[in-house]
Amino acid sequence: MRPYRRGNRVVAPWVRTRLRVAPGVAAGLAVLVAVTAFLAAVCPRVVDRAEDAGLRRAVAEAGARRTTVQLWAPQPRVESARERRESALRPGALRRQYATVLDEVRRPLAADRAQSSYGVRTATPLAVPDAWLPRPDRLPPRMVLAAQNDLAGHARLRSGRLPRTTGTVTATTAAVEAAVTTETAARLRIEAGSVLHVPGADRAPLTVRVTGIVAPRRSDGAYWAAQPLLHSPSLVRDGVSPDAPTYWLGALLLPPGAAPAMLGTAGNPVRYWQVAPDLTTAPAHALPALRSAVAALESGPGLGRIRDAVDPALDAETDLDDVLDDYDGLRSRIAPLVSVAALGTGTIAVVVLLMAGGLAADRRRAELSLLRARGASLPGLTGRLLAETAVVALPAGALGLAAALWAVPHGRTAYAVAAAGAVTLLACAALPLRAAARHRTAHLRTAREDVVSVRPSRRRTVAELTLLVLAAGAVEALRRRGTSGAPGTRGDELVSLAPVLVGVIAALVLVRLHPLPLRLLTRAAGRLRGAVGPLALARASRTSVSAVLPLLALLTALTTAAFGGSVTAGIDAARDHAALLATGADARVEAADTLRAGAARRVRGVPGVEEVTTAAVARGAKPHDGPETVPLAAVSPTAYARLAGRVHLGAFPADALAASREAQRSAPLPALASPAVAHRYGRAPFPVRLEDGSHVTVRITLVRAATPAVTGTEFLVVDRSGLPPAAVRPTTLLVTGSHLDPAALRRAAGGSPGVQVRARERAAYAHSPLQTGAEHLYTAAVAAGAGYAVLALLLALVRAAPERTALLARLRTMGLTRAQGRRLLILESLPQAVLAAAGGTLTGWAAVRLLSPGIDLATLALAARGTTDTAHLRTDPASLLLPALAVLLLTVAVAALQAWATGRRGSVRELRAGERA
Repeated sequence: MRPYRRGNRVVAPWVRTRLRVAPGVAAGLAVLVAVTAFLAAVCPRVVDRAEDAGLRRAVAEAGARRTTVQLWAPQPRVESARERRESALRPGALRRQYATVLDEVRRPLAADRAQSSYGVRTATPLAVPDAWLPRPDRLPPRMVLAAQNDLAGHARLRSGRLPRTTGTVTATTAAVEAAVTTETAARLRIEAGSVLHVPGADRAPLTVRVTGIVAPRRSDGAYWAAQPLLHSPSLVRDGVSPDAPTYWLGALLLPPGAAPAMLGTAGNPVRYWQVAPDLTTAPAHALPALRSAVAALESGPGLGRIRDAVDPALDAETDLDDVLDDYDGLRSRIAPLVSVAALGTGTIAVVVLLMAGGLAADRRRAELSLLRARGASLPGLTGRLLAETAVVALPAGALGLAAALWAVPHGRTAYAVAAAGAVTLLACAALPLRAAARHRTAHLRTAREDVVSVRPSRRRTVAELTLLVLAAGAVEALRRRGTSGAPGTRGDELVSLAPVLVGVIAALVLVRLHPLPLRLLTRAAGRLRGAVGPLALARASRTSVSAVLPLLALLTALTTAAFGGSVTAGIDAARDHAALLATGADARVEAADTLRAGAARRVRGVPGVEEVTTAAVARGAKPHDGPETVPLAAVSPTAYARLAGRVHLGAFPADALAASREAQRSAPLPALASPAVAHRYGRAPFPVRLEDGSHVTVRITLVRAATPAVTGTEFLVVDRSGLPPAAVRPTTLLVTGSHLDPAALRRAAGGSPGVQVRARERAAYAHSPLQTGAEHLYTAAVAAGAGYAVLALLLALVRAAPERTALLARLRTMGLTRAQGRRLLILESLPQAVLAAAGGTLTGWAAVRLLSPGIDLATLALAARGTTDTAHLRTDPASLLLPALAVLLLTVAVAALQAWATGRRGSVRELRAGERA
């Protein structure tokens, strides 16, 4: 072969020749790059989709009353001319001011014009003295007059007709028309044609004739929900006392042109403009700009410009900023956990890509050494290798990116392109850079670099020590600061890399320790009589040092998979425990007073019910007959102890709670109490007054943190046989079973008791898209980590396949049987596989134990309920053992398959193949 010189004509192009010679290698690289680019591009878009959906869900759950931006302006000053005051309330002026308000809504905040509104209403409800209106406590109802725009577009006419104005309405107009909603009409007994008389101010009462009954088209929309009184009347107490009399408070809907008539009443009419936010297109990553736009409209420059154009006394209010702050706090607490999964899987992918390039360089080491020895320049050789990999990697990366954009059409495209581009660039550069580092100088023959003989270089030692320091700092930071984060922060990347760094450090430690057991086993195997064992260990000892990269990939992948599985297991356990605390069993049937007779027997007949435990819970029991109350549950000790043990919630021996029949009247009842109650009242006997007025003396003998019958942190549980009959009427049924139907339980219990099913309570904890998105990401991270572990193992085994095939062919010519060949390949592959499996299991366990104090899963598991409980990591045996066992089984299967395939071929052919390898 002639040396490379400028001007030499290449007969066969390098890239085309290499692709034809090794099409399988090129196809494998293309698949690896395409899949990795797809995962890298999908990850940020999935996160964006979950965060955007979470933002929309948070705003929807807050309701229009909290999220609508409401602007209010008082009526013009009393000293102003009457015509000026009336013109300020007319529809034309309000419409122009409404346009000014909408013009000040800045992106990314947008106004939902279909639900935004404006109008005039009385700030002070007016008592309507008409005798035919309902008076719950002999107080006349009070009504609010409201003239809101576009009533016809937001309501359906049920009876009568919509109100209208005749002529020009002024403050002295004697009569106007109005409409009421169906709910107002039903509760206040108003019909189309009814006439109400609203008291006037220094004038005769304003006559309001109801001409129509309307039903809101969307009662949850901002048009109606921003002021719920417009469509739903309410009973209001006349004072703060619980015994204060009540009266009805409702609304009369006037046409916009009738608003000036409110000036003739004492209702103090005010103008208002309601801006309903439209966040269907607002991305969560623009949350800072969104909050800035809300602040500008509520109290910033936007409000100042509106005041200049409308009224200097105009004011604005909304809870939308608080809703956005709450959402941002939830997102900030979940983001570090998401970063742990994303960065962990990304690190594994990087290691596998580097490993693929390193194995390719090692496989072609002799070829590249020969080219360098014959005069190939290092830049020219590196450029040709770069072109060779780029021809395969660039289309594969583009295909992976296109698949990601198609699979997840929502999200930021720039992040996806950058992630896929980084993967493609790494795939292109891995082989050329590795080859350039190995072949800096031209040499034809190189010494063996066996794993048991080569000493690590100083540069490698410095790099490993640097990683060790980073890992120690990340673990310590995570244990101290945790992943809860502060609102507005996005998590620290070093903290998020802590699990991966733990795996990397463990892998480097095991790589350094790897030669020691091999040397000891090789010496011990030398005393064996057979040749297969010593030969297999000798082969494992002569593994090239480049095999440390597959081991690093395996250990990192197994550690990340174990950590991710522990996260999902911790989330499941936290939700199970929270749901159990809420229900006390698989289902809970509870009445406000007492359950109907025979309810327990009927509930036992419901399909799926296995056992029913009754309890009489008194919420108003008073220890020492004092002002403080403690919930007291009267139960049957045997059945209740069996239930507590079955659900693992405060289990106790039944004999410790059972009351002595001989001493029921004289001795105090044994009681099970919560730690707070036990600390407050001690272990000495003390009296308790029950809700029926009777007294019982109890003594706390058992202390448990939780109990099935009572939710909360304070409770007493006693034997029902020691209480009077009136105090043991069942109020609660604790049901165990599977596939329980709440409707069937409610029908069986009779009446309208409250029914809680554990499965539904558990499902309610995971309704936020932020939670479900993070859970799906962790599940995908576990699957991807396991997949990359298998891929790393397969790449290492495939790289060694030609050499092992040639070895078996040579040994078969010396009399090696097929069974011995199979055992040889399996024993040769097992040391590294066993090291990776055992190291991965131990490292995953250690990572969970080390990082558990700093990771609180309560936000991810229970954020829907705003719980303050903590939920830490817990070791998941399946995530620790199953990937490790899969590595061992795959290693044995590949070795056995290779031995079987080699045995079916001729020795001469395999020897030639081995020489080519």
